[in-house]
Amino acid sequence: MFRPLSLYIGLRYTAAKRRNHFISFISMTSMIGLMLGVAVLIIVLSVMNGFDRELKQRILGMVPHAVIRGDGPIDDWMAVDRQVTDHPHVLAAAPFIQGQGMVTGGGNVRGVMLNGILPDQEREVSIIENHMKVGALEDLHSGEFGIIIGQLMASSLRLQVGDRVTVVLPEASVTPAGVLPRLKRFTVKGIFSVGAELDASYTLIHMDDAAKLMRTNGRAEGVRLLVDDLFKAPKVAEEAAMQLSGRYYISDWTRTHGNLFQAIRMEKTMIGLLLMFIVAVAAFNIVSTLVMVVTDKTSDIAILRTMGATPGRIMRIFIVQGAVIGMVGTLVGTTLGVLGAWNISAFISWLEGVLGHQFLNANVYFISYLPSQLQWSDVFVISGCGLAMSLLATIYPAWRASRVDPAEALRYE
Repeated sequence: MFRPLSLYIGLRYTAAKRRNHFISFISMTSMIGLMLGVAVLIIVLSVMNGFDRELKQRILGMVPHAVIRGDGPIDDWMAVDRQVTDHPHVLAAAPFIQGQGMVTGGGNVRGVMLNGILPDQEREVSIIENHMKVGALEDLHSGEFGIIIGQLMASSLRLQVGDRVTVVLPEASVTPAGVLPRLKRFTVKGIFSVGAELDASYTLIHMDDAAKLMRTNGRAEGVRLLVDDLFKAPKVAEEAAMQLSGRYYISDWTRTHGNLFQAIRMEKTMIGLLLMFIVAVAAFNIVSTLVMVVTDKTSDIAILRTMGATPGRIMRIFIVQGAVIGMVGTLVGTTLGVLGAWNISAFISWLEGVLGHQFLNANVYFISYLPSQLQWSDVFVISGCGLAMSLLATIYPAWRASRVDPAEALRYE
């Protein structure tokens, strides 16, 4: 610990008005730079954490955590469903039939992913029921050929609940009139919005209707799983499939959407490193500040030395002064960063309303707003690094102050 005299003199030097106003200006800019660097780093990493969270909750809440498929349509999918749910890490399972096609409506055409589901079981493995704007999963009834679409698709095709759309499959049927594409008229039963790209291409129909449309004879294409730990999904799916008799294939979210996770994690790491350089530059500005202070206080240092102050005490005086600059800048920056991370989403929404422009378009990005999630571990790491760099920056100027020769400094005084 610092001795009281070193602490007292160091704090006095920090608070005193200097004859050289330029030194005071450099000291203030060092503190402000450190403060802004810490605040921006906390806010940016919180936004990256928010994207990571939204990817888990929204995208992976809609798409399967894991899927078990057979060589072809599964004859006894109900038995497969029962067996996989016996696995301790499988929370729920639901059959599905999936295919690609086009939807025409309102004079426009849109490519879609058709998902045949059983409404009662789908709500157990998907979050879509919590994001229905109009209608509900229960509105899908076997034989009625109803369809639930995303809000972006409804807007682009100018559709509402009750409108009729034509679903066209990329398969041809041979008829007396020639080779024609397979198509079927559906009625819009509901509209959902998860605030992601899935709103533009994801559709739901009853599995019985999907079986008729895709000619699977009532058999399911596969069973999708909801697991208790996303990062264990590949292992859980493999273990569940091994319990089944027959030949099955597995896939999981790491194959379909794993690249998004990797991209966000890499961006978070690289942005964190780049912004940490800003904090480092601001922290090492303290070096130039203290070097100029030492030059300005050479006479004072010489007098303290003649009064019996040891080089170690002189060194501690200037370490205190630099540490105060670093601590104040880091603490204020941390406070601003935490407040900014908590309010950045609301601020961006307000700014979009004022400017009349949406910064994140769901047609381009997988979510339509700026998320933020503050993680205290990031705050502690950033604050700790800021303080550590500030303290390291004080060592050389303080050592230089301790090497001042009293006789030489006072020769011309």
